[in-house]
Amino acid sequence: MTTNPQQQPATSPLMPMVIIGTLFFVFGFITWLNGALIPFLQIVCQLSSSEALLIAFSFYIAYVVMALPMSFVLNKIGYRNAMSLGLALIAGGCLLFVPAAEAQTFLLFITAQFVVGSGLTILQTASNPYLVKIGPPESAAVRISIMGLLNKGAGWLAPVVFTALVLGEFSGVTAQSVAALPDAERQIQIQSLADSLVLPYIAMAIALIVLALALRASKLPELNLENETSAQKDAEQPSGSVLQFPQLVLGVIALFFYVGVEVIAGDTIGLAGSTLGVPGALGLTSYTMFFMVIGYVLGLLLIPRILTQHQLLMVSACLAIVLTFCIPFTDPDSNMLSTVLWDWTGIATLPNPITCIALLGLANAIVWPAIWPLALEGLGKFTARGSALLIMAIAGGAILPMVFGLISDHVGVLDAYWMTIPCYGFILFYAIKGCRITSWK
Repeated sequence: MTTNPQQQPATSPLMPMVIIGTLFFVFGFITWLNGALIPFLQIVCQLSSSEALLIAFSFYIAYVVMALPMSFVLNKIGYRNAMSLGLALIAGGCLLFVPAAEAQTFLLFITAQFVVGSGLTILQTASNPYLVKIGPPESAAVRISIMGLLNKGAGWLAPVVFTALVLGEFSGVTAQSVAALPDAERQIQIQSLADSLVLPYIAMAIALIVLALALRASKLPELNLENETSAQKDAEQPSGSVLQFPQLVLGVIALFFYVGVEVIAGDTIGLAGSTLGVPGALGLTSYTMFFMVIGYVLGLLLIPRILTQHQLLMVSACLAIVLTFCIPFTDPDSNMLSTVLWDWTGIATLPNPITCIALLGLANAIVWPAIWPLALEGLGKFTARGSALLIMAIAGGAILPMVFGLISDHVGVLDAYWMTIPCYGFILFYAIKGCRITSWK
């Protein structure tokens, strides 16, 4: 990559933090919009649960398919230009939603999601290392935690905005209520729902293009990592393959399972709520994201003052297993859990199984930030390749929700959550022992 010498801010990284924070908010908003989009498209395109979850599959599989091509592009054009390109690609994907909505063609929706996912791939590939390098290394963890809060806060906001701008008067609609309508009336309502998608996505595309141009024109300093790379080459490092590190290999597997169950908790709560006839089911992802934000805050407060990363990761996995067991067994006609937990706030309560799914957000929050440092510990010159493997683990967000959808078509949505228990079980194993294994011998 040909770049100018690295230009770091002379005083503080505040302005780059604001810009990168905006990007983290954007890809948090876009990512967790899927939770509302999946049940919405289930209605518009009249899909089964497994077909609807192809929306998540096409989105997350882009991270796997496009990771290496986008890293090549990043090396060619630099970090700032790559971030602008990522925003432009996301805008292009949003514009594809317009013909997809007008034609009610699921293949076009899938294509649009893949383009959006491709844009997010290069955006995240560029912004994550930039976030680490714009300030002192000793405060990098603080910057990452702040970005995590912005990301999940956007995830809480996305379904709320989607419900308000796209659904409007149809906010209480469910797949079951639409299916019960006479054919002519059902087609009219589906067309009205599809049309409501057009203007918000055009507005979102315009906003993203403006942000891309503003970022391109900004004075965000370019990164030059050539000196750092040379220093790493000169350092004495172990030889062999990156696969020689069990804590990394097992961490990749744990992260694969984690991303899968995180997406399931965030993106299928709307399907579960729609199955139970919960009003406003398309916006239920906000509950899961709200509890993820709480989990991030608790992580900042507890680590390392009260609990270590290992300990909080174990607590999170155990909590998730307990909640998953409760989902099919709790009474769907009772709102007791949510009444106890948050009825005093005035927020609408939920049936017990849906409350358990929402609380998975609390259990999931600390897993991603805990696994990364544990998996990369002691890798030395293999750190970059180890990071690439961990990024590839995002494929779990494409594959496991599809498995969930296929299972739910046969046993029902609530019983399908049983499939996540082995996933959380492996995460628990990694927290207890896997992350401490440093040799295959």
